[in-house]
Amino acid sequence: MKRLVIVGCGFLADIVADALLAGMLPDYYLVGVYSRTKSKAERLAGKMIKRGRECKPCSSLSELFELKPDFLVEAASPAAMKDFAIPALEKGISVITLSIGAFADNSFLEEVKRTASASGAKVYIASGATGGFDVLRTTTLMGNATAEFRNEKGVKALRGSSHYNSEMETSKKVVFSGTAREAIETFPTGLNVAVAASLATVGPENLQVTMESTPDFTGDRQRVEIKNDEVHAFVDVFSATSAIAGWSLVSTLQNIVSPIVF
Repeated sequence: MKRLVIVGCGFLADIVADALLAGMLPDYYLVGVYSRTKSKAERLAGKMIKRGRECKPCSSLSELFELKPDFLVEAASPAAMKDFAIPALEKGISVITLSIGAFADNSFLEEVKRTASASGAKVYIASGATGGFDVLRTTTLMGNATAEFRNEKGVKALRGSSHYNSEMETSKKVVFSGTAREAIETFPTGLNVAVAASLATVGPENLQVTMESTPDFTGDRQRVEIKNDEVHAFVDVFSATSAIAGWSLVSTLQNIVSPIVF
């Protein structure tokens, strides 16, 4: 049985916990959870405890690591990922992350690689709200590849942000255009998937990213286009809510222990 902990105790963590309770992750035992907000950790742990599963709500990362987990699921933020990834990997704890935006920082990415190699632990990148990493990586390996990433959001998601203007209410507008590295600096959590797509293709400094706002549009659409001399492919994913990200964590956990690996 693999010992599992979760960092971040919101909506996405609930999806993982519910999958555990539903018997969808029989090879894992959730031993602890951590959130900077103590009540959130207590709520998520309480969900497990009510169903007869021991689960400790932790008040610090060191307390979480004392539980000696095999795997840590990150469902928090790129900033949190930067706080705990290296200490976790040093202890041989493998990390399953949604906050791929942290890897736009090349020095952090290289430190993660070195630490994981030294300890034997791994970092698993969950697909989040996009996908098709297999065809993206394969097309890139073939050589001479170019790639672009487009994100579409409803204006509601941008109200209250510094990028909002009233013209968005009535017409489609380009909110951002630049590289994946620039995108994650501008939108620390809203464009994590762009960094994931860049790592699977031409890199954060070379993947061109465009974000558009559309009136009356609900949800998120991620569209990756990649081509080389022989292949031209599109990965186009619409998601009405962020639930797909939580389920991608469940899928990754299943894949890790499966005898058939997708």
